[in-house]
Amino acid sequence: MADPLPPAAKVEVSGRRARRRNARKGKVRPSAANDTPEVRSPGGKPHATSAAPRENDRAGASNGSRRSGGSSTPDSRDTAVRSFAQPRQQRQAYAAIDLGTNNCRLLIARPSGENFTVIDAFSRVVRLGEGLAQTGRLSPEAMERTLGALRVCADKLMRRNVYLARSVATEACRRAENGTAFIERVRQETGIALDIISAREEARLAVLGCHVLLEEGMGPAMIFDIGGGSTELVLIESTDTVPRILDWQSVPWGVVSLSESCGEEGSTHEARLARYQHMHRLVSESFASFARRIQPARESAGSAGPLRLLGTSGTVTTLASLHLELPQYDRSAVDGLIVPASAMRAISSRLSSMPIEQRRELACIGRERADLVVAGCAILESILDLWPAGRLGVADRGIREGILRSLIAAHGYGGERYRLADRP
Repeated sequence: MADPLPPAAKVEVSGRRARRRNARKGKVRPSAANDTPEVRSPGGKPHATSAAPRENDRAGASNGSRRSGGSSTPDSRDTAVRSFAQPRQQRQAYAAIDLGTNNCRLLIARPSGENFTVIDAFSRVVRLGEGLAQTGRLSPEAMERTLGALRVCADKLMRRNVYLARSVATEACRRAENGTAFIERVRQETGIALDIISAREEARLAVLGCHVLLEEGMGPAMIFDIGGGSTELVLIESTDTVPRILDWQSVPWGVVSLSESCGEEGSTHEARLARYQHMHRLVSESFASFARRIQPARESAGSAGPLRLLGTSGTVTTLASLHLELPQYDRSAVDGLIVPASAMRAISSRLSSMPIEQRRELACIGRERADLVVAGCAILESILDLWPAGRLGVADRGIREGILRSLIAAHGYGGERYRLADRP
């Protein structure tokens, strides 16, 4: 049975400014948004252009997909959105917010055929999940950093006259004892109504946002998303028209959660290497049941040709930048790149024992990510063990793009050529 996409929700903008804007536009004050069902969809990554990937996004007239026909059409439940008194305009803007364990990201776009054109974007490292592994709670400092970023997002939503938006929160808010209370505080202070989505929906949104970059071919392929608090793996089947989700797995290891669980870096080469091997072992053990389940698909895919693998995360875009020896991060050079898996392993091995001071000096890593990239490398190597492809596709897109595709398609743009579905 096909797995339906969740309903979209309009971002609330509270206060006098919202009332004035609604009066100017003739909008009816919306009722509360429907709750989001526990369905996950893989989604978007930032359109970063700075030296540190994803830290500061730049708006640009870029298509949401490199290949034509990249839209996904959700089912009727996706239309359960707040209605407005005025008819839909052709140039209306749609927005997606992805609040992760490490980053807060916003993307605003307008429909453009079966794709979309980005008109504004924002990304900031907020480290919402900092300390969560030890305390089980979001810290006051992390919440304040995140609220600051979300206030920027709320301002952009209003200035860009966004017609419809969906905002989601992932692993940090799922795990934290005070996650729900923080979501309510965000709504009261910024007007942004965040949905805490399930791991399944997170995986599905990521796939929806990036699967168009998967190498051509038929049969099973693997798409993964290394986040701050969790990692999602999705086994899909390519067909002539519609990729289908065959199986998926989410584990509670992301670059933040794994780094914090494994303690401080050692002061010697041997200590750093031992910590890295411990990380690799933890992640591989968490993948074990999924690896057994997908073994027949892996063998089937291998007999039909080279294994296909696509990754969307700061880890893979950072390592791809190092592979290209870029002086600073360049999304146009990285998004859609195909890299030999052996090269990614070699870079991971080099970073795993490198002192943090040296990692900070690498332009495409920067100071904010230098302590997290090692955990990302350990997760990536575990994935390459599980799905030993010779080449790795790199995507600088994911949950946000997946949200935008579902919103735009639900309101009459695009076609049904790339609707994701689970196999019956």
